[in-house]
Amino acid sequence: MADVERNHTLEDEKYRTDHVEKSDAVPIESSIQPPARMFTPEEEDKLYRKVDYRIMPILSGNIGNARIEGLEAELNMNSQQFNTTLSCFFITYCLCEVPANLIMKKFRRPSHWLGLVTTTWAIVMTLMGVVQSYGGLLAARLALGVAEAGLFPGVILYLSIWYPRHRSQSRVAFFFGAATLAGAFSGLLAYGIGFMSGVGGYAGWRWIFILEGLATFVAGIASFWAISDYPQDCKWLTKEEADWLIYKKAIDSGVHGETEEVSWTYVRQALTSWQTYLSVLYYFGVVVPLYAISLISPTLIQAFGRYTRPQVQLLTVPMYAVACIFVVVTSILADRQKTRFRYMMLDLILCFFGLIINLTPAPVVRRQILWTLPHRDGRVSGPGFFTFSNRTILTPTCPHSYGGLPTSVTWLTNNTSGQTKRAISSAFQIGIGNLGALASSNVYRTQDKPHYYLGHGVVLGFNVIGLIAAPTYAYLLKRANARKLEEQKTGRDLSIAETLHLGDRAPHFMYTI
Repeated sequence: MADVERNHTLEDEKYRTDHVEKSDAVPIESSIQPPARMFTPEEEDKLYRKVDYRIMPILSGNIGNARIEGLEAELNMNSQQFNTTLSCFFITYCLCEVPANLIMKKFRRPSHWLGLVTTTWAIVMTLMGVVQSYGGLLAARLALGVAEAGLFPGVILYLSIWYPRHRSQSRVAFFFGAATLAGAFSGLLAYGIGFMSGVGGYAGWRWIFILEGLATFVAGIASFWAISDYPQDCKWLTKEEADWLIYKKAIDSGVHGETEEVSWTYVRQALTSWQTYLSVLYYFGVVVPLYAISLISPTLIQAFGRYTRPQVQLLTVPMYAVACIFVVVTSILADRQKTRFRYMMLDLILCFFGLIINLTPAPVVRRQILWTLPHRDGRVSGPGFFTFSNRTILTPTCPHSYGGLPTSVTWLTNNTSGQTKRAISSAFQIGIGNLGALASSNVYRTQDKPHYYLGHGVVLGFNVIGLIAAPTYAYLLKRANARKLEEQKTGRDLSIAETLHLGDRAPHFMYTI
């Protein structure tokens, strides 16, 4: 880390010589002029609610439910082949995250880019419903990874354009909460679609992909017109409202704009920043349990051997509903308190205890908590929400791994200034972090059911990595903030150009802890 900091220092000095000393440096605050009309806090809250209603609705979906409806059996796939189809998605998905965000930055029309990504993803997802072989499904999953790579990091970058740092996590949570609810509705939808088996000569699992893909296609087409690009271009905002949004972002970042051109200097800054790599490690702690739940939960529930396929689909719904509530509530609190670390640790610690429960011998933990699973004959057996008789991962792991995702991605974007650097660092975090999902999709083996000790143990290992990385990241941020305060007392005023170049390393930019 010392070498990286030294290289940045040399680069910064060269930049001052080449660019800054040729013009007069001025205080940053003087470059940010307040708008003609100042908004009260109540008016500002109302304005952001107006923005919320316009730009937040987005859709998401998954593959996990299709296995229960006969995909694996109809394509003559064994358990390892099914796990391979889950894994191959993440290869192209992770490789394409950073290029996708670079393209979005160059695209200049977020609405068109996100619309293109969503419609392409929907087309591929629909075509997955007509594959005839294991090889065809493998190819479709690889294509889906390419198509979907631009969505999540693109949305994170897009929201950072509109919202200041301490309003951003709750908005990421609303987006992710919608995706979480989509998981619940996917279970309900899969329950209904499962009864369509044989309609048109198609098995139920094919209709899951076809109908969910078509619904996503409609949403993607609508987003070309429904999503607004920038405040200054919005027809549904008055000039006063647009000016205020731009002003709040300028105050938040310390400079008017953040509209720098894509430059390899900013790409290099993102890829050599210690923040980028630590963020990947704490992201591992939440994303690996999250993917374990979303990809494997229907199969794990079915491992009981007590439920019909429709019942399995329905039993995935409650965990997503609870996770959605937890995601939104904790993120709103984090924004109001202007903190990320304490909620990151809350999510990681409770997820840790959930995994420990699953690894504990069943007689120790057989307690009915919050809800229970019904037998087919009507009897009720527990335990329910916190652990399914030590046989699945549907525990506190579910809401807290889901709750940790908005916190983890927002924590990095809050501490990265400059659109290009933010685009690259957030895409890198999500892309490399999602490689951990390869573990989720391969360590829950058929021969390990019903306890799945290997799978739970591997996921726990990634969670521990997050538990170590998050406090380390917070400590380094705190130390960096102390250094910045000293520089503010003794340093000179910075020019606009120099501030843009330094980005989050500028003395006035205080990191969020």
